[in-house]
Amino acid sequence: MASVDPGPGGAAAANGTAKDRPPHIEVRDLTMAYGTFVLMHDLNFTVRYGDVFVIMGASGCGKSTLLRHLIGLMEPARGEIFYDGVNFTTAMPEAREATLRRFGVLYQSGALWSSMTLAENIGLPLGEFTDLSPSEIRDIAHLKLALVGLKGFEDYYPSQISGGMQKRAGLARAIALDPDILFFDEPSAGLDPVSSRLLDELILALRDSLGATVVVVSHELPSIFTIANNSVFLDAETHTMIASGDPRELLAHSTEPRVQEFLTRGEPHAHPEKAHG
Repeated sequence: MASVDPGPGGAAAANGTAKDRPPHIEVRDLTMAYGTFVLMHDLNFTVRYGDVFVIMGASGCGKSTLLRHLIGLMEPARGEIFYDGVNFTTAMPEAREATLRRFGVLYQSGALWSSMTLAENIGLPLGEFTDLSPSEIRDIAHLKLALVGLKGFEDYYPSQISGGMQKRAGLARAIALDPDILFFDEPSAGLDPVSSRLLDELILALRDSLGATVVVVSHELPSIFTIANNSVFLDAETHTMIASGDPRELLAHSTEPRVQEFLTRGEPHAHPEKAHG
């Protein structure tokens, strides 16, 4: 398996203490299965503090399934997942719930409640998991919407805004509780190139402002080369990972043909600058 050490970059690189911490996320010997069908086996990788970590691979290889394992929606057939050196897979329910509170998740559809305004959508987790008053919750919802460029849209319903704006509203809800790990499932899916680029820039800005680690499922090369400084490549043929590291370094140095084909879309001389269009 090709493995390329990520170079400098990301919020953690500027934080001298990050090197002294355990990995923010560590996956050990993970096997993902549906009954007797093994989707992926022997996954081993680490995500450092401040990384933008991309889960890559062809359609159907298990990218979204891996994300669901990371956030506890699916249980491993074998192996373990650690957060800050603590075993999430075997944790007691109370400890596991405490870890889940640290996550912010943006699903592919945005998953906004259509019957609620944007402010009400953002306020939902605040009302459920904090003791804040309704006025404090509304103030925070206004702030989070402003952070994603939706100031003035607090009282709009999801059906009244564009797809790109819905993604940003979903992102505002994902950061409502100030999570230290953000998970995104194909955030650019269905967006035009301009909206996709703006969302990439927003993800990086929020990573820096929140000091968060970001895990992204994506097959969009422009996004991958724009935001990622670490990654894992899942291979549908061998049912395991065949590369990990900075996507730019993998493009330059990986000798795995399927990694090269994915990162160049079959164009042998493609490089990140071309991928940006």
